[in-house]
Amino acid sequence: MVSFLNSTTFRALLLMSLVSVSAFSSASWWDKAKELVKDTPLEDVGAPTNAGASGLSNTDITAAFKEALELGSQKVVNQLGALDGFNKDATIRIPMPESLQTVSKVLKGAGLGHMVDDFTVRLNRAAEQATPEAKALFVDTIKGMKFDDVRRIYDGPEDSATRFFEKQMTPDLTQAMEPIISDSLSQVGAVAYYDRMISAYKNIPFVPDVKTDLTSHVSKGALNGVFHYLAEQEAAIRKDPVRQTTALLKKVFGQ
Repeated sequence: MVSFLNSTTFRALLLMSLVSVSAFSSASWWDKAKELVKDTPLEDVGAPTNAGASGLSNTDITAAFKEALELGSQKVVNQLGALDGFNKDATIRIPMPESLQTVSKVLKGAGLGHMVDDFTVRLNRAAEQATPEAKALFVDTIKGMKFDDVRRIYDGPEDSATRFFEKQMTPDLTQAMEPIISDSLSQVGAVAYYDRMISAYKNIPFVPDVKTDLTSHVSKGALNGVFHYLAEQEAAIRKDPVRQTTALLKKVFGQ
């Protein structure tokens, strides 16, 4: 998640979400992008006259990659930030914290399984409310990408942009999202429900004490979900032609 993931990955992921069949002949969008990158001299992206064999400048190519990544990242954030974006997605749904598994087992055994289910829904609601906070950070990271970041990512493994973003953004995303998640846990009733659940649990004789950090648990689950789908977007864009939805993408990748 170096500099490329910061700005390019979010767009790459976003672009991947845009991935679909296009008028790109037999070559994939990713293959065509790599050809452009290889044909373009590694110079400062701020110099619009540095054109390679493709006739396109570093500025054009880097801007197109960034635009694609931004589109992809926005799609992921919009998807997960919607109602049931986490709660009804079996792949990324946030479960009960490991430290509460004993509580869950005891309550279900006592016929109070509905409390566990309701509490888990509230944890996922908090993640859904906080995820939109990631949008601005993805955009900032993508804007900071350089042409050499683009080259490294396109030559790397299929999740190199995602891992770049993950490394660069996780600390800032965690810091930005945790206060929102903390507030959301209260707003969606998770904290109150937690107290009720623990109270019911303690009324059952011979059960151990339990402690957990709900905000940290939900934050980690939310980020795992975001980067999971960013990686899917990135893998897709490397394999499939991309729909050229903007003038810039058509200019760079439609030749």
